[in-house]
Amino acid sequence: MCGYQCYQFILCFLLVVNAISSEDPRSQTLSVQKGNEKHENEQKSQPEKTQKAVLVENNQIKNDKAVLEPEKPTANPPSNLITEKLEANSHSSKTIEERNYEIDEQFLEEVSSMLKQAAAKELPRLRKKNEKESDENSKSDASETEKKIKGFLGTAEEVFQEFSDEDYEQLLKLKFMSELTNVDEELLDDEDIDPNPSFSDLNSKEILHTSTPSSRRVSSRAGDAKSEAQDKSSKQQEEGSSKKEKELTEEEKQAKVLYETAIMILNSTKPDKRRAYDLFKQAAELNHLEAGKIVGQAYFFGDIFAQNLTAARIWFEKLAKERGSPFAQMHLGLMYAAGLGVVPNLAKAIVYYTFAALGGDTWAQMIMGYRHWAGLGLVQNCESALTYYRKVAKRVEEELSTSGGSVIQRIRLYDELENIGASTGILDDDLIQYYQFLADKGDVQAQVGLGQLHYQGGRGVEQDHARALNYFMQAADAGNANAMAFLGKMYLEGGSVVKQNNETALKYFTMAAEKNNPVGQSGLGLMHLHGKGVPKDYNKAFKYFSLAANQGWVDGQLQLGNMYYSGLGIQRDYKMAIKYYTMASQSGHVLAFYSLAQMHATGTGTVRSCTTAVELFKNVAERGRWGENLMQAYGDYKEGRINEALVKYILLAELGYEVAQSNAAFILDRADVDIIPKNETYYRALMYWSRAAGQGYSVARVKVGDYHYYGYGTEVDYEMAANQYRMASEQQHNAQAMFNLGYMHEQGLGMKRDIHLAKRYYDMAAETSSDAQVPVALALAKLGFVYSLQNIQELNFDALLPNVNLNKTLGPDWDLYVMTTLAMLLGIVVYFRRVPQG
Repeated sequence: MCGYQCYQFILCFLLVVNAISSEDPRSQTLSVQKGNEKHENEQKSQPEKTQKAVLVENNQIKNDKAVLEPEKPTANPPSNLITEKLEANSHSSKTIEERNYEIDEQFLEEVSSMLKQAAAKELPRLRKKNEKESDENSKSDASETEKKIKGFLGTAEEVFQEFSDEDYEQLLKLKFMSELTNVDEELLDDEDIDPNPSFSDLNSKEILHTSTPSSRRVSSRAGDAKSEAQDKSSKQQEEGSSKKEKELTEEEKQAKVLYETAIMILNSTKPDKRRAYDLFKQAAELNHLEAGKIVGQAYFFGDIFAQNLTAARIWFEKLAKERGSPFAQMHLGLMYAAGLGVVPNLAKAIVYYTFAALGGDTWAQMIMGYRHWAGLGLVQNCESALTYYRKVAKRVEEELSTSGGSVIQRIRLYDELENIGASTGILDDDLIQYYQFLADKGDVQAQVGLGQLHYQGGRGVEQDHARALNYFMQAADAGNANAMAFLGKMYLEGGSVVKQNNETALKYFTMAAEKNNPVGQSGLGLMHLHGKGVPKDYNKAFKYFSLAANQGWVDGQLQLGNMYYSGLGIQRDYKMAIKYYTMASQSGHVLAFYSLAQMHATGTGTVRSCTTAVELFKNVAERGRWGENLMQAYGDYKEGRINEALVKYILLAELGYEVAQSNAAFILDRADVDIIPKNETYYRALMYWSRAAGQGYSVARVKVGDYHYYGYGTEVDYEMAANQYRMASEQQHNAQAMFNLGYMHEQGLGMKRDIHLAKRYYDMAAETSSDAQVPVALALAKLGFVYSLQNIQELNFDALLPNVNLNKTLGPDWDLYVMTTLAMLLGIVVYFRRVPQG
């Protein structure tokens, strides 16, 4: 548990409880029982009153159709897409709504204990910092902060009593959230940051273990010198603190040896993962923190160990309670939010997410950003979402090189099923082997293509710089300019395969630039911009970047934007910076998205827009390395490991990935999982379809309409279904939604019966998609038949046909029989009119 925000922790805990109760406008707000001063001692001795001070008095929330009302089209995803209420287990006497919004007394005491520990840890650090400060103002500020922290060491009930009515009203409106999340970065010490890399890398060849923040890669943008100085100072602080640490016990030494041995096994040429994870488990049982994280994740995701959510929860609870790990708190929040291995409890989930986010866990920060953005479990707040997403995006930006990072492959399971044969972007093994065959035969284009695939990764090909170097070398020897330029990039950046070498990079860039290659020109611009291997020359850098940008090379466009933004060698021009950043972002460059987000967040060169900034920062955050779990989940699904795939998709869905939300809904819709009760699959599927629809996925919007039409996971509601279809039709021009609206107008379901409007929607569906033309033709033929019958009835032909009643003769579904007959007639006509063969 990080100690630098204990003051914020207590406020945030109170805030979260209030936010949960204010999620549904029909739910009652929290009641605060302010006792008189003469009864303070009595209240401290009665823990049950503390519980009453923070619990919702009436936990029963109405479960009606308003919970799932469609959102109005706004710039932000709408709030309350769907409440996370699931059907209660048969053995429980409480309803799911009661259990989902309840914070039990034991949990409240645990949180209060964590607050006290955090505050106790914070006070010595503040005293130490105060002694070093020579400025009297700084001393007074620190002492004031210390007084405030001491004031919050009581129980939760005491804190409630200290708030005025005005303060409490502000808490109800969540006006403190932006203050809580805007933490003074100077209070952050390296020792307070959780060393967890905060993403799953269990299926890779090695564990990404980051012991200190100084091991992060820093981008090549301005500020490298400052970052290096900070890294050096942090290392010196760590070396000094390590000397003061007490010597390890025999148990700790044994755990350390086991952990390091497991790491060596995983990093070997032929790693024995099972043996390595057995060693991790032994180290975790000896209270090794990093080993405990790995074991908990292995049980949670079902990698190496068989999936066991109960075992995962036990490990995470141990790490959270004994070590205060934000990593474990985030996973516990995920389990309570999604009901994985535990009874769903949104209140606990938000509390765990909040503590983990304040503790520096990247995933938790991303989850809190998404929930504030979409209004899920919290009041919709763009500024709070901006604060969280900016932190995550900053970390992604620091880890990226100028190449823009690896490609995150997003595959929709629904599209793969419905559109058999459609390209998913994944290269078949046969096709890759064919390219390798051509490359081995000396085909230069195949060599360059394979080199780029292995250099950047994606499309089903793992990133492998060693193989990329081999292919680039072969193509460069044959005189290919692209291969020369990419060799220059590899030597300029350096890495485990080639050491950083400015001279070699300059040689390859020059050779490529002489062939008018934009990648080589951009590389020369970088070297002149930063003075690597050549004297720093902004004019030459601008010249080479312009040449590359004019040929459409994304790195040249990005660097021109940087030069205009910073005024390097040219007059500062924010408008031009936005122009080039926008051009680079259209090619998908992550750093361009980040720069645009910063400008929109601060209103630099444009009107400030929180909404635009959040959307751009969210795009950057989703390009972090944790996005690689999308391919891991897809691989699990294709291998038949449905439970394991679902857990990964649910995690990514919590992070805000729309593809993961739709894929999780797709799996739940098919009810192919064992870890979710069968009677809850439709409820949960509807929840994820709704979230995906809120992010603009038209198929998900149609699915939400279907669920209301057929009553899957909710009551039958034709009006709600029609609203969902109408949104998909008007906003995303979905042909299926148009066809459904035509049918509902024809039948008068959820709206007034109108044959003319029905025909209009049928025609629109046929114009929008060629796949809808045959169904529309049948529907129009049936509509014409029905219209003719109506005309006969209007002409008073009842006297001629007194005994003809289609509903009585053919039943209520007679229209389906008519459509089937028409389809058969159409098939006969097509058969006899086909072109003779031979």
